[in-house]
Amino acid sequence: MLTKPAVFFPSEGIHEGTYRCILGNMADTTVKVSTETKNRLAAVAAAHGVSLRAFLASLADQEENHLRLTQATAEFREVTRRPGIAEAFDAAFPDDAPAPRDTARQAA
Repeated sequence: MLTKPAVFFPSEGIHEGTYRCILGNMADTTVKVSTETKNRLAAVAAAHGVSLRAFLASLADQEENHLRLTQATAEFREVTRRPGIAEAFDAAFPDDAPAPRDTARQAA
């Protein structure tokens, strides 16, 4: 569910010209949405200083990245649940290992 889409801002190095260049070689198509939805999307795009076309391309990129990150996170969590993995990682990267817990205070 999309609650508040982040947009690539010009200060982040992504701008209208980038999407115009990328999208310039692509065939156009029509997506049917309600007039209200189209107007809302156009208003958000305008607020960010980009065209609706560039905004939707940016939004699609972000959603694809979000899906990949969600999948990678799930896979990482699955791997780290295996016995010995966390300990092996800590041994291989001792500078990144978490500080030992003070179990004496937890028992009190």
